[in-house]
Amino acid sequence: MGTTYLIDTNSAIYYLNELLPKKGMDFLERALNESGSFLSVISKIELLGWQAPTVEAMEQIESFVDDSIVLPLDDRIVGKTIEIRRSLKIKLPDAVIVSTALVYDFTLLSRNDADFRRVPGLKYLNLFSDL
Repeated sequence: MGTTYLIDTNSAIYYLNELLPKKGMDFLERALNESGSFLSVISKIELLGWQAPTVEAMEQIESFVDDSIVLPLDDRIVGKTIEIRRSLKIKLPDAVIVSTALVYDFTLLSRNDADFRRVPGLKYLNLFSDL
């Protein structure tokens, strides 16, 4: 089985708005086709809670979320989030997202280098700079 990716909110928005570099767009298209789309429940909340600029943009976001597997907050993720918050002082939403990636052993796709590059054991890929 290949690598499975957890898509952070920012990567989803860049992808949906076609703002990723060509290599990033191509990479994410392949990843979505091979393993599907996985989101943290936090990304679902952030995406659906965002005020999209148009009705069409909101429909696109809703469709993306509906087509994704949304990973719920469970005791394993809560425990890892507490550990991450205590040791690295990362904001709660980002700590939940990174903990979800760690618990499921997924590679996190994000552009949040400042927080995520310092998390021990995290498999992380920035679609702007790492391809």
